[in-house]
Amino acid sequence: MSGERPGLYEMFDERFLTGRCMYGDDALEVLYTGCRWAEGPIYLPAWRQLIWSDIPNDRMLRWDEETGAVGVFRRTAGHTNGNTLDRQGRLISCEQGNRRVTRTEHDGTVTVLADRWQGKRLNSPNDAAVKSDGSIWFSDPDFGITSDYEGYRAESEIGSNNVYRIDPDSGEVRLVSDGFAAPNGLVFSHDERQLFVSDTRAGFIRVFDVREDGTLSDGKVFADASAREKARFDNLRFDADGRLWAAAMADGVHCYDPDGTLIGRLNVPEAVANISWGGAKRNRLFIAAETSLYSVVMSATGTHPTGPGRRPWLDTAA
Repeated sequence: MSGERPGLYEMFDERFLTGRCMYGDDALEVLYTGCRWAEGPIYLPAWRQLIWSDIPNDRMLRWDEETGAVGVFRRTAGHTNGNTLDRQGRLISCEQGNRRVTRTEHDGTVTVLADRWQGKRLNSPNDAAVKSDGSIWFSDPDFGITSDYEGYRAESEIGSNNVYRIDPDSGEVRLVSDGFAAPNGLVFSHDERQLFVSDTRAGFIRVFDVREDGTLSDGKVFADASAREKARFDNLRFDADGRLWAAAMADGVHCYDPDGTLIGRLNVPEAVANISWGGAKRNRLFIAAETSLYSVVMSATGTHPTGPGRRPWLDTAA
């Protein structure tokens, strides 16, 4: 197709070109390599740093945007997987090995937000999303208990893989959706009226309507990658124009139009686990892929991890 670039960008629909998704860097930048399985990148604007997880090595790493230096943020990290920020800029982490969701306070102490549902231990929390009311929603597949590679082998006490909500006032953990093979990445739409959840083993992304009482409607399939042999969805991120970007494991990074059409892809040399927007303009896409951390500066602009709206504590330009 006209305007298509070989290598990094692959266009399946003209909207990938007309939406200006292809006018950034021509190649990926390797920021670090040496992980066993990289996951959970999250950009901290106030510090101009990115934190991400190296699950099998049980550590969290930190990359400094000003110097390019990489160091250890936390070692013996509970085999942490996904990370995000809450409304106060505190780090929310899903600890697969410890089977819990935690918050790192501004003084560095760690608060446990959830480790059980109805008295039963969680499986292995994977990814989290924060809603504007302060509630934290997280996926709980069994990836961290199926072997000792990314956690500790154990039997599931719950017996299913679900999505939960942590109430911001009471701290109550409530099941909001079940019936998944393996729920993984989750993200709210710009208006928070919908929640998108990837089901890695099933091969598709489901979308749910979010009711005012915090419950979800029956989900429907938004994107189905089961026909693409190497595609298995992991985490999800929106850009400012409402396009959904999905880590698709060995099939690169997928870009979906709001109507669910796969319009393009970023080709990555390793299996993509997670993606996250960052940088001063939020147009730098960070990609945690197998052994490495990559980035690409794009013409597309990402949303904040806590959703739309301007927040001075997050915005470096404020």
